[in-house]
Amino acid sequence: MMEINLIRKNKKFNFEAVNPSGQTVELDAKPEIGGEGKGFRPMEMLLVGLGGCSGIDMVNVLQKQKEPLDDVKIKISASRRDNEMPPIFEEINIHFDLFGALSQQKVERALALTFEKYCSVSNILGRSATLKYTYTIHP
Repeated sequence: MMEINLIRKNKKFNFEAVNPSGQTVELDAKPEIGGEGKGFRPMEMLLVGLGGCSGIDMVNVLQKQKEPLDDVKIKISASRRDNEMPPIFEEINIHFDLFGALSQQKVERALALTFEKYCSVSNILGRSATLKYTYTIHP
């Protein structure tokens, strides 16, 4: 079982989330309702989870394929259904900048496995939003 505890840090919307290992991350609401910019907004945390989950899984697959991945940078952009309540994600685009002498075929295989099989977060978010991924290999 997974457990996260949240502690309210002020009299407004700032919370600190703590995992079982003691790592923390702060969350806050948007300024329009009184947030003070003291942390990630909850919907941003979903995108952080997507980047972390897909990045970890993709790196793991590339390592198993013995690909020489030197570095990876991940950029995520998302649009929301602002005309609905709640305004959930409509489309999420995730781009991987991969550094190293990598095989395009193996990168495509790693990403396919990541998004179709391994990444729990992408599988959850993909049920309500269109999720697209792209990549660039920088040798």
